[in-house]
Amino acid sequence: MIELATFIHYATVALAVSINAVGVSLGEGFTSMAALDSSNQQPQARALISRMAIIGMAFIETAAILGSIIAMMLLLGPEATSTSWYTHIATIGIGLAMCVSGLVIGIVSALPAQAACHAVARQPFFGSRILGFMLMTQALIQTPIISGLIVAFCIRNQALSATHMADCLRLIASGLCIGVGSIGPALGLAYFARTACQGLGINRHAYNKLLSFTLVSQAIIETPVLFSLTISLILLFVIPPSDQLFDGIACIAAGLCCGIGTLGPGISSGKAAGEACRQIAYKPHLQPVLARLSMVAQGLIETCAIYAVLIAIMLIFI
Repeated sequence: MIELATFIHYATVALAVSINAVGVSLGEGFTSMAALDSSNQQPQARALISRMAIIGMAFIETAAILGSIIAMMLLLGPEATSTSWYTHIATIGIGLAMCVSGLVIGIVSALPAQAACHAVARQPFFGSRILGFMLMTQALIQTPIISGLIVAFCIRNQALSATHMADCLRLIASGLCIGVGSIGPALGLAYFARTACQGLGINRHAYNKLLSFTLVSQAIIETPVLFSLTISLILLFVIPPSDQLFDGIACIAAGLCCGIGTLGPGISSGKAAGEACRQIAYKPHLQPVLARLSMVAQGLIETCAIYAVLIAIMLIFI
């Protein structure tokens, strides 16, 4: 049992680095390809496109850096010398919180960087505005993995005191909730950010209208992440440790319910806002109407995530 627990601990350390590195390397590769293609289309803007690609890849690197921090924390912390089987089992929750979100965000963070490179090729004299727009959208895409990092730190602090399998399942459920719950919003945020950057390449005169719409829409799209974070924190700090296995199983069900329940709303909200953003680029004068319709649609889409949260709370407390 101790050997298996030790294996789980070091496997979590390795996966926290390697899985995040896979997502980041793919994202940086896609960005490099887009930069090369854009440079061939517009050789005069090659320097600006290169700078944009490098800055974009620096943001993509966030997932790998945070994964490395977690790995070092587990490798050098008291967990490495702990002989408790339950402590090592509980660290699975840390891996779920960081690896799932890190893999997805590492890949999808490349979408706005790719679109920005192509937009600069079409609008080379508007490159500085496009660069700032890309940085804003990429920064917001990192929200899910930062939430995962917060949950990972909280799980680590409680894992050392885990004494029952039910308590381990509670901590694993917290990481599972924020990890799976990051997938849909990350995909939605990235799809929307790509469409918004493409819109600047289509019509640079729509910049102000796209900017205001982007700030509001991305806040709505990432709402499911906040729902998942809330359930994760409830599992960590509201539910007392239990030695009843049934309670641990209920926590796993709640984590899955909220995590999977935010998958569809995150993606759909991003696609709905993205299509509105595309139309604003073509017809800026219709921005008020398009923005209003998009927000109404996004509000209705978000109700599906609210249903999942309500059921997750019932599973936890009832």
